[in-house]
Amino acid sequence: MPGHALGEPCWVDAMLPDLEAGKRFYGELFGWTFGGGRAEYGHYTQAFRDGENAAALVPKRDGRMPTVWNVYFCSPDLRETGEAIRRAGGHVLIGPAEVDGFGTMMTAQDPGGAVFGVWRGKDCAGFGRKGEPGSFCRTELLTRAPEAVDRFYGEVFGFETKRPEGAGEFDFAEWSLPGTGGKPVAGRVRMGSGFPAELPPHFVTYFAVTDCDAALETLVRLGGRVHHGPLDTPSGRYASVSDDQGAGFAVVDTSRRTGAGPS
Repeated sequence: MPGHALGEPCWVDAMLPDLEAGKRFYGELFGWTFGGGRAEYGHYTQAFRDGENAAALVPKRDGRMPTVWNVYFCSPDLRETGEAIRRAGGHVLIGPAEVDGFGTMMTAQDPGGAVFGVWRGKDCAGFGRKGEPGSFCRTELLTRAPEAVDRFYGEVFGFETKRPEGAGEFDFAEWSLPGTGGKPVAGRVRMGSGFPAELPPHFVTYFAVTDCDAALETLVRLGGRVHHGPLDTPSGRYASVSDDQGAGFAVVDTSRRTGAGPS
């Protein structure tokens, strides 16, 4: 896939109870515009930032399904990746399934219980804009089985695990792809006693913003909630939030890192 290597996060979408409310919320928060959702694909709706692919919103077909942001990792061969997932102790939940004219998708679960997607694009290769305000910035896995998932994603996608300097007792690791000089494509956090027991392991989607505090003011005005932060970190000033329908994500201003401003 042009611009995306095996294991690179290449797409995100949100499953929401109210699609129109989601368009209003994210349209104002991130400056997104939206395409027309096609009925044959459940009104799956593309979101754009300055005309470039940024994400997608999809209405929930079943009220029992979670209201969440989903992350997809790139694969040139989903059947081969599905076999690797099973060999490594994970489970393939859905697919591989062709999405006519767009690509092939698969949904899987790692040994720690977190769900993720795999994507092989055709007309839609994935992000057209990444790491810029109003677009996907990074993803982090919250898990209670760090050793198992480090091995799993290493076997499936070739991720190399490294604990960054300054992590201290905080069990955080970065995953990078071979031959990239250790540039992280994702992060992994151990869920300790500070996390509610009922909170399942999951990936968190980070979106870049120009000003974290201003973004939080807009988010709260639109009915969203701030759960943690804002905090200055080596990766930028960030906050953990949810939209007005309960889908969790994070916002980060990568231009403002630890030491660049008040904590």
